[in-house]
Amino acid sequence: MLRILGSPKRACDGSTRRDFLLAGGLGGLSLALSGGAASASTDRGFGRAKNVILLYPFGGPSQLETFDPKPDAPVEVRGELKAIPTRVPGLLVSEGLPRVARIMDRCTVLRSLTHTENFHGMQYATTGLPKGSIPIEETQRHPEHWPFVGSVATYFNQRREGQKPPGAIPDNLILPFPLSTLRPAALYARPHAAYLGGAFDPLWANFRGKATRSVTRFTNGPDEQVFDPYLGITPGSRFELAPEADLSVDVTLDRLNQRRSLLQQLDSARVSLDETSATPSFERNRQRAFSLVDSPRVRRALDLDREPVKLRESYGMTLFGQGALQARRLVEAGCRFVSVVWDEYGQLNSAWDTHVDHFSRMKTDLLPGFDNAFASLIEDLEVRGMLDDTLVLVLNEMGRTPKLENARGGGRGHWGLAYCNLMAGAGVARGRVIGKTDSIAGTVVERPLRAKDVLATAYHLLGIGSEAMVPDRLNRPNPVLPYGDIIREALA
Repeated sequence: MLRILGSPKRACDGSTRRDFLLAGGLGGLSLALSGGAASASTDRGFGRAKNVILLYPFGGPSQLETFDPKPDAPVEVRGELKAIPTRVPGLLVSEGLPRVARIMDRCTVLRSLTHTENFHGMQYATTGLPKGSIPIEETQRHPEHWPFVGSVATYFNQRREGQKPPGAIPDNLILPFPLSTLRPAALYARPHAAYLGGAFDPLWANFRGKATRSVTRFTNGPDEQVFDPYLGITPGSRFELAPEADLSVDVTLDRLNQRRSLLQQLDSARVSLDETSATPSFERNRQRAFSLVDSPRVRRALDLDREPVKLRESYGMTLFGQGALQARRLVEAGCRFVSVVWDEYGQLNSAWDTHVDHFSRMKTDLLPGFDNAFASLIEDLEVRGMLDDTLVLVLNEMGRTPKLENARGGGRGHWGLAYCNLMAGAGVARGRVIGKTDSIAGTVVERPLRAKDVLATAYHLLGIGSEAMVPDRLNRPNPVLPYGDIIREALA
């Protein structure tokens, strides 16, 4: 018998929601395809978000050095950075975020995210995956993966509005390059559409450019000088949205047409391959890549030189800063869901995974880069009148240990019991702080929240109700989330 996960709440006639779905079979899916229960459309904030920009600082940012500082804690907890006031009375943030402090009155801070795991879990943070594990998080296509939030949003957008025409700005893009491909060792699982099918996979960008700054890095091996684009990039650096075609910046349209002609010739030798199940997905991706490269609209959206130099510099001439600006341009051009990842680069324990050299990286690299990018994005969206219908999310998988570890340059380890997320924009309350931790930011003591609660709130703002279902590859209905409650205090 088909099992539907969900609440056993009873309707007026005594039947349960699960009974209704089982009795109706796929007919029960029709309600969800419109976005969820009909009554949800009258709820506060439902459907306010037309677009989403997701910022993901990979590795687990320290709550103590970002949005939950503890200035009265012992030095081995509070560390070297001081706390500063923000425009929200009583709300303190790290001194490394002076620009963010001035725009916190446009945001909601979630200070009480908690779970029991201590490993990198982007699958857990951005999908309905009920419980993560290291094999699940480090396997590219694990059978237990759930669809990425951007893939779910794109699925429902297409149900409501139909597919976009060839050459249009696609939805569900991720910058700056495929996750964890520019670091050594095993790859982390990249967000994908899972059982929704390859048609709803995110389109990953490629970065073409040069880093302008280097830094001495050390993890488990000898010191290494790394030119890191997250520290600085040249103004001519660019993002591309056709990684499937493996196109470099020097590929002209004439050369592109020659490639297409060659591919057409090779097609005649692919009769046997055409009969395989993988072919439709291959063909869709290939055609999508060519339509993107040919599209004048896409080329304009990717042309960062159209932005004033002063604005580009305000975002920070770094990979993350220019990625945030590129995300705004893509949304403005018609993309509905853009993700920007601050990924590891060059070495293990880089990005926000600060096991070593914690304070130096926080002071000179991480906090300044985030401060410029996030503050400029919020201000830019507001000035352009886009913040009212663009949901901005800052998600991550965990925090860092409250007590400093005895590591070179200082370090904080993995800590899932207490961490922070941010929300701003469409339908989100302004200047609100939700949740509280203890005196060392180690344990949640007020309003514990789960990653699924944040996703449930995002889906609500996107007009996807709590009863929403999506089909798997056998066309069986599955819940968008196995559990999770809307964070009502976060709604405007």
